[in-house]
Amino acid sequence: MGIYLDHNATTPVRPEVVDAMAGSLAGQPGNPSSRHAWGQEARRSRERARERVAAALGVSPNRVCFTSGGTEADNLALRGVLGAGGGRHLIVGATEHEAVLHTAEHLATTGGVELTILPVESDGRIEADTLREALRPETALVSIMAANNETGVLADLANLGGICREHGVPFHSDGVQAFGKIPLDLASLPVDLLSISAHKLGGPKGCGALVVSPDIRLTPLQTGGGQERQVRPGTENLPGIVGFGKAAELAHEELSTEGSRLAALRDRLEAGIREAFPEAVINGLDAPRLPNTSNVSFPGRDGESLMIALDLEGVAVSTGAACNAGASDPSHVLLAMGRTRELAGASLRFSLGRTTRESEIVEVLRILPLLVRRSAASGSATEAVPSNHGRNP
Repeated sequence: MGIYLDHNATTPVRPEVVDAMAGSLAGQPGNPSSRHAWGQEARRSRERARERVAAALGVSPNRVCFTSGGTEADNLALRGVLGAGGGRHLIVGATEHEAVLHTAEHLATTGGVELTILPVESDGRIEADTLREALRPETALVSIMAANNETGVLADLANLGGICREHGVPFHSDGVQAFGKIPLDLASLPVDLLSISAHKLGGPKGCGALVVSPDIRLTPLQTGGGQERQVRPGTENLPGIVGFGKAAELAHEELSTEGSRLAALRDRLEAGIREAFPEAVINGLDAPRLPNTSNVSFPGRDGESLMIALDLEGVAVSTGAACNAGASDPSHVLLAMGRTRELAGASLRFSLGRTTRESEIVEVLRILPLLVRRSAASGSATEAVPSNHGRNP
């Protein structure tokens, strides 16, 4: 199929996860809420998965509430906390995923919530003083993502969460891109709510979780049965949950070795790009980043055209978040970091994963310079590059 460098959009499901899900689909017909033997077997399978997810985060299993994915988890965190009362002021970061930003904006326009959007520095991080000055007595929740999905820039969760703890304000973090890629020890981090998703770490799409501290009150988004401790009613996606548990366990086991391997490949990719194009801008370069993510702006080029040209050569990358694909506006993340609209529109995101190999990075560094130079000469990057690594029919 070619070279897949869009793991921040989604990851290939791991074979071990497929096997675990197939076993659940074929051999566990019961509803986890049923009291007979079939139901209790399904319940045990669900709870084993919950334990695996919890162990990867260093928390008690009863803190893990399964959802349909990261977007639902983000909505449950924001709407659930605001709906439970205790204040009507919400603080979020300017570079949050749309699942947080759009939810916050909807609460502000329809739910009587006052919204503060924190600016970021040029490296994509939020300064501690910026958060501290925004807090008010009526602040109900602060939401700052652990790792940016477009740039890989990491938030200082310990510092920012600590400030929230000092002021008695719950702290939520969208950890969808961070979970399974960097250590997240919620036993020590001052994070009260964490959103995570299975398909970002080799698990299935359509399954995620919100990890909630015991003292946080949430209003459910929907009414129904008493599943997931009455926070998220509805019959659980048991095969997805089983797959999520297996993926979380495998990612946690491989965290240190895989992280260092991917960081080395990312650094080689960036070094090759900067050697070929000294004017290229690595967005977030001066900040701590995920080991697998590189966001590069090519001044004077069009990111969309470059992405299409790479796709024609069998290389999958993106121009930003997959959830915002098709949008004509430049990345709100890069604009918030102070990039011009032209530079933001000249950007590509390379996100590596477990299947990425050194030979693929070498091949991308062979193809990419030809496309970038050709785009400058012709205004388009869609002409094919001679290659023996093109997409299979």
